[in-house]
Amino acid sequence: MIPPEARRQFILDNTRLQRPPHTPELQLYLADEITPIWRMTEEALAEIGLPPPFWAFAWAGGQALARYVLDTPAVVAGKAVIDFASGSGLVGIAAAKAGAARVLGADIDGFCGPALALNAQVNGAIVGFTAADLLNAPAPAWAEVILAGDICYEKPLAERVLAWLAAARAAGATVLIGDPNRSYFPRQGLIKLAEYQVQTTRELEDMTVKKTAVWTLP
Repeated sequence: MIPPEARRQFILDNTRLQRPPHTPELQLYLADEITPIWRMTEEALAEIGLPPPFWAFAWAGGQALARYVLDTPAVVAGKAVIDFASGSGLVGIAAAKAGAARVLGADIDGFCGPALALNAQVNGAIVGFTAADLLNAPAPAWAEVILAGDICYEKPLAERVLAWLAAARAAGATVLIGDPNRSYFPRQGLIKLAEYQVQTTRELEDMTVKKTAVWTLP
């Protein structure tokens, strides 16, 4: 088990401060290439076959969702927000900068807490973090807004997350989803709020600019 301070140092050693193309007003500790940091993460944890280090990149769905929150601050201003599957913390940081009263990042990847803490600090944002799997219970009753970017890259996970988000919406929470039309993203039952052309990289996606939308559950 790698302690949080060692994970923090791993992030500092293997990433650099960058401004995501679609949210240039924010800075994040990001990797330039996926394969080297993926390999180093597996070596550090002495485990092969790990999922990609999502925390080390600003994915298209997250960039679009962060952009929408920054441009439409009323959706989070003064509200309690969860950044689900927070990764780097980009979306949660955007919510904090847009005036959210409380922001909690949630991710089960052990590097996400230290990554979010570093990124929040450099942006002057206050964002909490939990490594608990929120899908094991209904969304917290205090959550007024739930933000979820890039959650539909794997079918079983997408189905589980979307069911959890639908239940949260039925309980009264506002749900916003950022997605670049991934394979398991539902084509029906959502309302499109905005669409962006998000600059990315062939390291991460199948093209250098991804048409990415922000959706809400009605």
